[in-house]
Amino acid sequence: MKIRRIIVILCSFLMSIQAFALPNPTPSKTPAPIQKQALKRIIIDAGHGGSDIGARGRYSTEKDISLAISLKLEAQLKQALPDVEILMTRKTDVFNSVIEKADIANRLKGDLFICIHVNSAGSRTIKEVVGYKTISVKGKKGKKVKKRVPQYKVTRLPSTAIGTETFIFGVDKSDERVAAAGESVDEYLDSVSLKILEARKQTDANDPTKQMLASIMAQQYFQRSAKLALTIEEEFQKVGRVSRQAQQRKKGIWVLQAVSMPAVLVETGFISNPDEEDYLNSELGQLEICDVITKSVRVYKKSLENQIGVGGQ
Repeated sequence: MKIRRIIVILCSFLMSIQAFALPNPTPSKTPAPIQKQALKRIIIDAGHGGSDIGARGRYSTEKDISLAISLKLEAQLKQALPDVEILMTRKTDVFNSVIEKADIANRLKGDLFICIHVNSAGSRTIKEVVGYKTISVKGKKGKKVKKRVPQYKVTRLPSTAIGTETFIFGVDKSDERVAAAGESVDEYLDSVSLKILEARKQTDANDPTKQMLASIMAQQYFQRSAKLALTIEEEFQKVGRVSRQAQQRKKGIWVLQAVSMPAVLVETGFISNPDEEDYLNSELGQLEICDVITKSVRVYKKSLENQIGVGGQ
């Protein structure tokens, strides 16, 4: 009987996240039911900030580039998606820990989290022989002998690493993702499902039923994050950027698994490469990056609308 009740609640939950209403095939005087908007609120996170400068280039820092791109992305998304609220974790040069960033995003109840960063790679080292030097060393029986040893010139060259890559949280972080999703289960349940849970005193976050629903939501977040990440990298390739592909990040991006929504982190280029640094700091480069992400979000939004059966732009 308990399993049957869980199945009933689960079915109700799945119906609530797919669509709140179906089209009425016959005319009726009853007002049309309200449809759930596929994408209501996007949170943009400009990486680093304040005392946390991130990666350094020859003349610029990650925190400044990330903020400049994020502000342009905010403006573009507002223009392209007027029905979607666009919010920022920071709009100035301030420091927020990753915990604070996740808290901001979750408190604002975002439907999508986009984190903007720039990448960095180590410099290259070239070692070449420029001559020889004769030195005295101890030989057999402690006698000093002459030895000819090479002298090297070491040259450090800038990194040639290039391209973009978009990260989502790793599948090995599923437990943390389920915990984050569990905090917002109630946001996705319709009133009927909530009443069933309340009647059975199953509104506690540790209740098996709600844990099961949180697990389903976490899987959905993963699938949607992956879809957007793949789209972003495809769009970067279309404008001629080198794509290092969409990837799962297992270390170093805690915020991706802590936000209760689909989330991607876009590494927009390598600040350690002089050519890339110039591109990342240029107006043309920043606008191109924003164009790519905006176009990708529009594709993502349309896909969600088709999935839940609502109209959109």
